[in-house]
Amino acid sequence: MPGNAFGELFRVATFGESHGPALGAVVEGCPPGLSLDAADIQRDLDRRRPGQSRYTTQRREADEVEILSGVFEGETTGTPIGLLIRNTDQRSKDYSEIKDKFRPGHADYTYWKKYGRRDYRGGGRASARETAMRVAAGAIARKFLADRLDITIRACLEAMGEVRLERRDWSAVPDNAFFSPDPDRVPELEAALNAVRKQGDSIGAQIYVEALGVPAGLGEPVFDRLEADWARALMGINAVKGVAVGDGFDVVGQRGSVHGDEMDASGFLSNHAGGVLGGISTGQPLTARVAIKPTSSIQVPRRSLDVHGNEVEVVTKGRHDPCVGIRAVPIVEAMTALTLMDHFLRDRAQNGERGDG
Repeated sequence: MPGNAFGELFRVATFGESHGPALGAVVEGCPPGLSLDAADIQRDLDRRRPGQSRYTTQRREADEVEILSGVFEGETTGTPIGLLIRNTDQRSKDYSEIKDKFRPGHADYTYWKKYGRRDYRGGGRASARETAMRVAAGAIARKFLADRLDITIRACLEAMGEVRLERRDWSAVPDNAFFSPDPDRVPELEAALNAVRKQGDSIGAQIYVEALGVPAGLGEPVFDRLEADWARALMGINAVKGVAVGDGFDVVGQRGSVHGDEMDASGFLSNHAGGVLGGISTGQPLTARVAIKPTSSIQVPRRSLDVHGNEVEVVTKGRHDPCVGIRAVPIVEAMTALTLMDHFLRDRAQNGERGDG
């Protein structure tokens, strides 16, 4: 199936299904000499891992990554890095009742129309389970960017349903189940999600992400614009329905006298553009927001069709996130890292080890 790889010079191809024996990835283009072991990757995987709180799916997966190739004596060799995560807690029987039904909001119908068949067990290839490999590959990119370029990538929950959060304390993000930068609002998030879950329903979320320390000059001016490739990377995450770079849709109500980021001898005086001008990074923080739809697997009865064209009622049982956006935070970070890593290598290939222009 095409479309299973991302990137040009730093290229990641993933394989595997939600209820198959394993998930895997092949990472090509990582420069040699990067210090790397499984623990470097596992840290990010543990942040995405299911079953860590009562607010996410209770599927119990250790998500322990195995490095199969491309690393020798603790350093990358420059050859393809093979990664594997074994599935250990599949419950395929949970999906037997919907194997011939199209779940509203899922890819069931479109997969059926495209391929004439589908893996109904947890969504198969369309499952968010696949994103574990993106996080694993992204951890390699993140480590290179941090070690060699001092780039920091971080994301947090900015909204869940009607609860809107402020970025008050980044240090609190890893210390709560919601990746909230506003720790005093966590009880509100808990109450909101408990109410939704009791109704058998789900809710959407908004993620904020930023990359600090990105040098000026990454990206291309026309088709391979940095923000275009970044938006594509973020839109490729399961359940993402919107991406806004910088001020995003707020620019509709702005005047040019406000939106254009002025400069003086000290540098830029604002960052409405989100760190990109003309498709090329400005040296300011890259900023974006990601809108994630409510989880499609819910227990509220809904109307649909089966594979024979009959009208049916669908109720999805099993273990599902009432808000899939919560665990999307490390995935958003990973896709940001993969985008920046690829563009760094592309810039180096074109311009060499140039200094500031």
